[in-house]
Amino acid sequence: MATRAMKTADLETTLDAPGIVLIDCWAEWCAPCRAFAPVYERVSERHPDVAFTKVDIEAEPQLARAFEVRAIPTLIVFRDGVPLYAHPGLLPEAALEQLVAEVKALDMEAVRKELAAAAHAGPPVTGP
Repeated sequence: MATRAMKTADLETTLDAPGIVLIDCWAEWCAPCRAFAPVYERVSERHPDVAFTKVDIEAEPQLARAFEVRAIPTLIVFRDGVPLYAHPGLLPEAALEQLVAEVKALDMEAVRKELAAAAHAGPPVTGP
């Protein structure tokens, strides 16, 4: 599956769908973004079961704000609606492949239990 542009109107349906979604936040004027684009495209072609999307932060500033993008390129990963990864900077092709493999291998039931436990635990207690 080739990469596809994500628009603000697509946000809920894309993130609520089951499966893995990678989001490349980029801008045309960004040289590192242009360098990362062919890497992202090649990896997308090897993983047709993963949604590889791109958000042009200039055209979709609402999405840039929603994802709290502070630098570009920024790569964001969701699986089954759960945010798993967000990191600015470009990744080498091997690192992107490894990230996809790690996300595919996750036990999402265990991830959800861990998130629920963390939410119930509240913030860490500090004191004297």
